[in-house]
Amino acid sequence: MAVAQKLRCRVEAVVDHGDRVYTVSLRPTHPAPRFRAGQFLHLALDPYDASRFWPESRVFSIASAPSQRDLLRISYSVQGRFTARMEAEIVEGREVWIKMPYGDFVVDPHTDAVLFAGGTGITAFSAFIGELTPEAGQSVVLAYGARSRRLFIYHDVVERCARLVPSLDVAYFVERDEPNPAVAGVPAAGIGRVSVDVVWPRVRRASEADYYISGPPAMLQTISHDLRARGIAADRIHIDAWE
Repeated sequence: MAVAQKLRCRVEAVVDHGDRVYTVSLRPTHPAPRFRAGQFLHLALDPYDASRFWPESRVFSIASAPSQRDLLRISYSVQGRFTARMEAEIVEGREVWIKMPYGDFVVDPHTDAVLFAGGTGITAFSAFIGELTPEAGQSVVLAYGARSRRLFIYHDVVERCARLVPSLDVAYFVERDEPNPAVAGVPAAGIGRVSVDVVWPRVRRASEADYYISGPPAMLQTISHDLRARGIAADRIHIDAWE
C-alpha cells in the first residue's frame, strides 16, 4: 500500500453544477502516490508548514482514475462551515494542500457488487466504474440517486461504461422530477430516494454479492437497515461514512 504523502496542488478547474454542488480538479506539484479506486484524500485550504501541525481539513473521495496521478478530481456539496469556505475560496489558480491516499472502501473485483450512491457519494465509485472492461465477469448493479436530474454529475462516466460493459446495470433515482433538457436522457428507475426494494429484482445472486453504500448519513442508515432486513450478512455490507 502506498505511503500517504502531503502535496501542494493548484486548482486547475472548478465546475459549478448548481444547488451548491461543485467538482474541483487539482494538479499536484508532482504525481500523486499510487492509490486505489474508492480511496480518499484530505483537503486543506490553509498553507501547510512542515514544522507545524497539518491544518484543518476534510476528506473527499478521489473521483478520478488511479492512472490520473497528475490531475485529481473531487466533488462536494456545501453542507457546513468548511465546505462553505471551499465554495467561497476555491477558484482557478488557487493553491491548496492534500494528503493521500487513505481508506479501504474498495470494491472487491472478485464478487458481484451492488453499489448505492447518493449525491456526491457517487465519487466513491466513479473510478471503479471507469475501470470496468467489457470482459468483466463480475455483475455490478449501481443505484445512483440525486436531488434533481442535473445533479447526476457523473452521468456521462456511468453511461459510457454502461454502454461498453454488459455486466453493469444502472438504476437512477431522482428526488425532484422537474424537466431538464441537459440530462433528458436520464431515465429514473424511481422517483424519490435510492431504494433497496426497487433495486432488488436486478440483483442476480443476492446472498453472494457485496453491498457498498456511499452518501448522506440518513441514506447510509436506511439502506443498511433494509439490506439486513433482507437477510444480508453484516460482513457483506460496506459503508463509506463520508460526512
